[in-house]
Amino acid sequence: MILIPAIDVIDGKCVRLTKGNYATKKVYNEDPVALAREFEALGFRRLHVVDLDGARSHHVVNHRTLEAIATATGLVIDFGGGIKTEEDLHIAFESGAAMATVGSIAVTRQDLFLEWLDMFGADKLILGADVRDGLISINGWKEESQSKLLPFLKEYLARGVKHVLCTDISKDGMLQGPATDLYKQILENYPTCGLIASGGISSIEDIRALDKAGIPAAVFGKAIYEGKIDLPHLIDEFPQI
Repeated sequence: MILIPAIDVIDGKCVRLTKGNYATKKVYNEDPVALAREFEALGFRRLHVVDLDGARSHHVVNHRTLEAIATATGLVIDFGGGIKTEEDLHIAFESGAAMATVGSIAVTRQDLFLEWLDMFGADKLILGADVRDGLISINGWKEESQSKLLPFLKEYLARGVKHVLCTDISKDGMLQGPATDLYKQILENYPTCGLIASGGISSIEDIRALDKAGIPAAVFGKAIYEGKIDLPHLIDEFPQI
């Protein structure tokens, strides 16, 4: 199982929100670069970086932080938050992202997302599917679309998407366990989907449950910062290749 620690960035600092609510912001680390180095030293190979300022501002903001992390580590970084234009994508990739997570545009501008998919390739674009009550949320989770999750995924997977980052917003930052049944349902319908589970992971037991359910990858953050997961133990149990 691919384990992907998350660094959410506001004002160049590592923070976490609860259910995407900016009023719940808590700063965990003033130095995301040092934190990323720690993850790499422990044995992680991937990193999920979210530009929360970008998500709120509708354009990439914290690309300097991304660049600093990419320069200081060899981590494979996927970057999301505020990617609304081709220029935003170029900024992300030129700043060191290996992959970019795009969600809102996939809902509001399908033609543009498919153009990017063709331009950059399916290995560089991750389809972001942030879900609340079965519907896709957009624009930093502030707006709810009318797109239902499974038909949304079906259409894009048929058009060549390989990787999907799915977050159950009701679970995000709650440390009450992930939406394992939801992820199992996705894989039952689309077994070849490169699914990345996100939201709610609170313990090694949660990760074991996701692994047992066949989920190929998981993003987690708050459980790390709240000391809920012993990272050396986790890496011993799930060594990253």
